[in-house]
Amino acid sequence: MNEPQRVVVTGIGVLSSIGNGVEEFTSALREGRCGAGPITSFDTTGFLRTSGHEVAGFEPEQWIHRLPIEQLGRATQFTVAAARMAVQDAGLDERELAGLRAQITVGTTDGEAGELDRMMAESVAKGPEHPADQLVAGRLPSHQLALAVARELRLPRAVPAVLGTACAAGNYAIGDGFDAVRGGEADIAIVGGADAICRRTFAGFSRLGLVSSDYCRPFDADREGLLTAEGAGVLVLETLESARRRGARIYAELLGYGLNCDAHHPTAPDQASVARCMELALADAGVKAAEVDLVSAHGTGTPTNDITETRAIREVFGDTPPRTVALKAMLGHSMGAASALGAAASAIALAHGFVPPTVNHRTTDPQCQIDCVPNHSVPADLRVVVNNGLAFGGNNASVVLGRHEEEPSR
Repeated sequence: MNEPQRVVVTGIGVLSSIGNGVEEFTSALREGRCGAGPITSFDTTGFLRTSGHEVAGFEPEQWIHRLPIEQLGRATQFTVAAARMAVQDAGLDERELAGLRAQITVGTTDGEAGELDRMMAESVAKGPEHPADQLVAGRLPSHQLALAVARELRLPRAVPAVLGTACAAGNYAIGDGFDAVRGGEADIAIVGGADAICRRTFAGFSRLGLVSSDYCRPFDADREGLLTAEGAGVLVLETLESARRRGARIYAELLGYGLNCDAHHPTAPDQASVARCMELALADAGVKAAEVDLVSAHGTGTPTNDITETRAIREVFGDTPPRTVALKAMLGHSMGAASALGAAASAIALAHGFVPPTVNHRTTDPQCQIDCVPNHSVPADLRVVVNNGLAFGGNNASVVLGRHEEEPSR
């Protein structure tokens, strides 16, 4: 059995409501930009609250060069575009990519549910005797999110996979790629998550009474809930040896991850299980709790999540936990993309030495006893960051990233 390899992040691709591409995304994180606005992707008539976070300025033809764009749903377009951004950011050209064994793993909650919404609406309007649009039907299978990346980038030796572990799926995908690279099964991993905003999920959260009237305010005494969102975050992972050989820029080292599923409740997280997940991740990374400088929380802005997660953090890290931020205040809740965007932001924070803020913040809920870095980013000498993703059904996933150092100090 091969000795496990050190794995580093050398490329990042991002589509989000606060910016597309790593440079714009980095600036937005530093500035504390919020991407909330009225939803335009579907008719919100009849809903009491109608705000969300949509990706603006996305031009798929800028990033998708080989596949027929009209045959791809919006979530697949996001995935392919973010993957191309990430490999370009990593400095990998297509000739190099073609010879590599690649693991492509994409996490998602809804897949192409927006396309299904539109197809069903048309069926209802025209009647059951009217045949379904075969072009739209062809966009629906979720496996296309990963398969389309392999086809677009011409990766003949790729293993594509799609994971549907809901709002923790991005971290699940990153863990899958991490195992493939550190175990020597793949030369690179192209991993992350993607989802497009859709009526079905928006309606579900609306019926649960979890949608905020204006902004998402995690950990705030006046929070009202979340705002649904869309986007994609994709990372390129490779061994440290490979990155050194190529002279690649290294954003961060991926140190380890943890997963568990408690099936405690359909929607409510379980404190002990969330804490155990972070402990599993720290053990896999070989990192002590006291060495962690920042937690990028799941932080949805709902009382159930925020209180449970902050108590779990204090259970793991003690009475003086590391700074804990919630990026959903800026990005909204992008479902399967959420923890992948969190991992991208964590790598950027480690590389550039700052902590992104929890924006829209007024007064911290006394039941959430953490420093959420309210409203303004701060410079910080970060060495280790834990990125959480929690999902319905008790699917939890935590990823540990560290500042790249030539010799591990831990």
